[in-house]
Formats: sequence, C-alpha cells, structure tokens
Amino acid sequence: MTSVLLTGFEPFGGDAVNPSGDAVRAVAASWVGPERLVTAVLPVSFAAAADELERLVAAHSPDVLIAAGLAGGRDGITPERVAVNLADARIPDNDGDQPMDAAVVAGGPDARFTGLPVKAIVAELTARGIRSSLSTTAGTYVCNAVFYRATHLTAARPGLRAGFIHVPYATESAPEGAPSLPAATIAEALAIACRVALATPADLKVAGGSLH
Repeated sequence: MTSVLLTGFEPFGGDAVNPSGDAVRAVAASWVGPERLVTAVLPVSFAAAADELERLVAAHSPDVLIAAGLAGGRDGITPERVAVNLADARIPDNDGDQPMDAAVVAGGPDARFTGLPVKAIVAELTARGIRSSLSTTAGTYVCNAVFYRATHLTAARPGLRAGFIHVPYATESAPEGAPSLPAATIAEALAIACRVALATPADLKVAGGSLH
C-alpha cells in the first residue's frame, strides 16, 4: 500500500506549542486514505530527531516523506527547495546541544534538493486561498538538519521522495503582532501537500525563483 510519513516538531525556544506538531496530529485525526498515513512529532534535537527519522523510515518504508516545522515570522506555508549540509545553531536545541559550523552528515554533499513537487504544492495551496510561496532557505537549525537527513535517506531508498515544509505561527497561539495562519488552515495545508505529492510524480515547469 502507498504510504506517507508526515512529521512535525515539539515546542522549542520557550514556546508552549509548535503548530507543526499540532497540525500533524490534526491531519492524522482526519485522514481517510486510501493511502496509509504515518505521523510523528519529532524532538527538537539534532541527534534525537535524526535517529527517530531514520527509525520511522526503516519501520514504515514510506513512498513520500514530508517533514514540517515552524518558521516564526513567515506569513504562509513555505515548501523548502534546498537543504544544506550545515548545522549552525543560534540557540541550543531541546537537549542543550548547540553545534556551530558542523556538518549535518559528515562527508555528504554541500546541499540536497527536495524530492517533493513543491511548485505544484504552492500552486494548489494558492488556488485554495492559502498563503504559500517557495523558500530557498530552511535555515541552519534542526528543521534544516531533518530536511537534509530526509533527503539523504533517499539515496539508499529508490522511490522515496522526501522534503520539508515550513509553517507559520498558528493564530491561536502566535506572539502578539506575529504573522500567522489559523491552526485549521495549517493542518489543511499539510493534508493538501500530502495529496499533491502522492498525485504528482513530476513537478510543474513554472517560474518559482526569486531575485533575492
């Protein structure tokens, strides 16, 4: 059976909630198939998140892997295009680890590209009235590390397509003045992304770059 692995993250950086983890739980509660959906909320830890991601992929052999995380300050859903082999943490992770100028995977390529149809995902979300745009930087924190690890795993698993989607704060729990989307909209967006990834083996050939 075709399967999707969808992950989010636990809270970090002093936040009480993480909308990516909450959205993943909401998608799990409403998913009706026919594809099998496996979900998990990962720890915000460079080491533990990598270990859990590898365990989940080995246990469930998904066809599509979508990891999601919070990008506070962004105002929409932003599928990521490029993961870099760099861990440079501005703040410690939830285990107190704070790597600086370190490789995510020793000896790995400097960057890896998403395997998701990110332009098709943005197009579908936009058509449904959900703010969305492509992003070419996933940062250098745990989100990027999980993105890089996810795409790194595809090298040994032909047929696995993996990528990362950043989400904004949820309106219900956003800091005052921060851009956000309703929690239900974030969950809807991740469910749509799963559906588009399953239905779209090759991405759209449309302009999606930026000038800066």
